[in-house]
Amino acid sequence: MFGLEALDLARIQFAFTISFHILFPAITIGLASYLAVLEGLWLKTHNDTYRDLYHFWSKIFAVNFGMGVVSGLVMAYQFGTNWSRFSDFAGAVTGPLLTYEVLTAFFLEAGFLGVMLFGWNKVGRNLHFFSTVMVAVGTLISTFWILSSNSWMQTPQGFEIIDGRVIPTDWFAVVFNPSFPYRLAHMATAAFVATAFFVGSSAAWHLLRGKDNPAIRKMLSMAMWMALIVAPIQAVIGDFHGLNTLKHQPAKIAAIEGHWENKGNEPTPLILFGWPDMKAEKTKYAVEIPYLGSLILTHSLDKQVPALKDFPPEDRPNSTIVFWSFRVMVGLGFLMIFTGLFSLWLRRGDRMYTSKPFLYLALWMGPSGLIAILAGWFTTEIGRQPWVVYGLMRTADASSGHSLAQMTITLVLFVVVYFALFGAGLGYMMRLVRKGPVAHDVTEPTHGGPGQKRTPARPLSAADDGTDNDHEHIQHKGN
Repeated sequence: MFGLEALDLARIQFAFTISFHILFPAITIGLASYLAVLEGLWLKTHNDTYRDLYHFWSKIFAVNFGMGVVSGLVMAYQFGTNWSRFSDFAGAVTGPLLTYEVLTAFFLEAGFLGVMLFGWNKVGRNLHFFSTVMVAVGTLISTFWILSSNSWMQTPQGFEIIDGRVIPTDWFAVVFNPSFPYRLAHMATAAFVATAFFVGSSAAWHLLRGKDNPAIRKMLSMAMWMALIVAPIQAVIGDFHGLNTLKHQPAKIAAIEGHWENKGNEPTPLILFGWPDMKAEKTKYAVEIPYLGSLILTHSLDKQVPALKDFPPEDRPNSTIVFWSFRVMVGLGFLMIFTGLFSLWLRRGDRMYTSKPFLYLALWMGPSGLIAILAGWFTTEIGRQPWVVYGLMRTADASSGHSLAQMTITLVLFVVVYFALFGAGLGYMMRLVRKGPVAHDVTEPTHGGPGQKRTPARPLSAADDGTDNDHEHIQHKGN
């Protein structure tokens, strides 16, 4: 297939499935915490705008959560089908870590999810809020174990190799491996930023269509405050993560920078743009800034960064890909910071909700967080190559050895099924987003919240109901 080998197709298949999957947990992590904040603010302030937003986003959360669970199961099976040699080699580490994720995070989420989604009228306010918080905590615990497992593959420690298999000797060292704290913070923060721009884009879309009410404005305001605060923090975390990567995976940093060789004792320049050529062993059309590479990566003006030619050709990551995936991630990060600062400037005079240039910017920045996450994962995983467990097991030795025909058929099937199934799911979720939050009449005592009679929220239903129609005049009243 296109001159590719079975191993290449196995890698593409896993990359394809994980690229679909990671989008859903990222939004799930962010929305779960957002819902907990919304319900907490409603309980504290009794401002029904927060309650209306909670009901709106809980529906989207439910659909997103379901797609995340389904797509995640497929990935778990791939470890046994396509990467059985890896499972045999490192299963004593990765198996328990993924089991801990199920026993702690998934069971916690599953135990309280039903109360959160369907218990608004069935349980007291405090219990319902506690359930929402537990679901949010569960998503973060899940992130903890998944990132621990993946980080161990990047910077393995706390083990011995006995009879060709990894045997854990220090579980604390396994879980809290050198790259884990940085990667956990980077991924969790990325999820919050991605969700903020998803929410902010939704609000901008409604405002551009003339749907202006307190709930829409609150959505945009909360999203932009989150972007303003968290996007710069993410840049700082990324800097620390880069220093950690330089220490433990210098070949990855060299590939990211497109840096092939050091010249004498000269500091390393930063290559802004160029085209790393793996065969020619140089970065063509390079646009360089002297000294800046050393300053960013070593925090000095005289230290050099390891170069790709310092490593054997068979141990070099594909610089052509990670050079550009990293720049996509960083470029979007700078745009996120700019958007947050732009929103802060427009808050003077209450212009943030009416400035069309800003609203269009917020709208088009909607998928930026998810694109940045994908670019970051491509950088991390492709930059680890040719190792599946860094320094211990090569990717070529980890596959199950299926034939080219088998991998071609299964890859095609995955592509068709995923685009059909999850494409429909994403379309359904966008339909929910287009409906927007419903402002309820706070003068009606039947809309008091948990513990009082109310039309149950239907998280998996996008159909119009009487409530939407009955209160449409309130939305017009807010315009």
